[in-house]
Amino acid sequence: MTEFAHQSWPMPDRPAPIVLIGAGGIVRSAHLPAYRNAGFPVAGVYDLRPDAAFRLAADFGIPRVYATLAEAVREPGAVFDVAVPAEAALGIVTALPPRAAVLLQKPLGRDLAEARRIVQAAEARGLLAAVNLQLRFAPNLLALRRLLDDGTLGAVRDVEVRVVTHTPWQRWAFLRGIPRLEIVYHSIHYLDLLRGWFGLPEAVHAVLTRHREGYADTASTTLLRYGPRAPGAPAAAVALDPRGARVLVHTCHDHAYGPRHASSALRVEGSEGCAVATLGVNLDYPQGVPDRLEYCLRGGSWQDVPLRGSWFPDAFEGPMANLQRCREGSDPAPVCGVRDALATMALVEAAYRASEAPGVPVPDPSSPIPP
Repeated sequence: MTEFAHQSWPMPDRPAPIVLIGAGGIVRSAHLPAYRNAGFPVAGVYDLRPDAAFRLAADFGIPRVYATLAEAVREPGAVFDVAVPAEAALGIVTALPPRAAVLLQKPLGRDLAEARRIVQAAEARGLLAAVNLQLRFAPNLLALRRLLDDGTLGAVRDVEVRVVTHTPWQRWAFLRGIPRLEIVYHSIHYLDLLRGWFGLPEAVHAVLTRHREGYADTASTTLLRYGPRAPGAPAAAVALDPRGARVLVHTCHDHAYGPRHASSALRVEGSEGCAVATLGVNLDYPQGVPDRLEYCLRGGSWQDVPLRGSWFPDAFEGPMANLQRCREGSDPAPVCGVRDALATMALVEAAYRASEAPGVPVPDPSSPIPP
């Protein structure tokens, strides 16, 4: 019987104080509730909007609001939690003290080129830097990874992420008018998770659409093609069917017809069983509904896995715990270090470029039938 106790990351022995750089909605709805539940101390907060920083400090009992970024980065012994729009990340990285520990909000820049500049700057300053790609740390997906690692589901041959919902993009004013939206700010979570499980695919196909006035891509279909494994090729972290696998991410954020036919789930089918993980936050953002994990083995019946929590907010303790354990020497390296996140940004870039490629034209059905 599979053990499902592994649904959280171990905590550091000596939690360091956290300095928040950015006081936006994600910090309020996810970062701080997770840190409070995990017992992480928060030393202070800085934001370009002092009123937002003071409101956050009052609501969560944060002892200090910094007047400037320079004042915030002088906090002794702090781990920095940076939750700002992607275009601001590089400037903050260059302002951090050498060898500091920092957790950067996803995405790692607006595109692959900017991501490379951020990584270069972080490494030049000797930073212990990770990216908050926290879906890998969601309780139901840690439990699902255990099912995959112990072979319960067998070799994976089909994976589908399906998100059909109405996402309130207006909550983030900076998203309006930017040239890239859905994949780099939302589906990046699924692409990162799948790349972490299966490695980089051999090819990417993608179609993007925009249906909401003033916004770029708000719906996407991204197909990751994993072909047959060549003899001697390195194995994926999770065993794939040797004949290849279909891995699909389908999202539509413009479903404005209520919850009845909305969906937010990840399905994994293997040679021996199937698992379905519900990602409840997408169904009523940011409150969400509880996550679920169900699985069924060949010839058996579906079983629910008891979960300790959901993606929002519980997964957000994972990247911070991992980073702090790296800082104290308990973990060897961040799971989502900036070099690892750079590979995810390369996959995101591939999806956008694939969406620009012309498809194969449909042959004229009325053309003469060849002899």
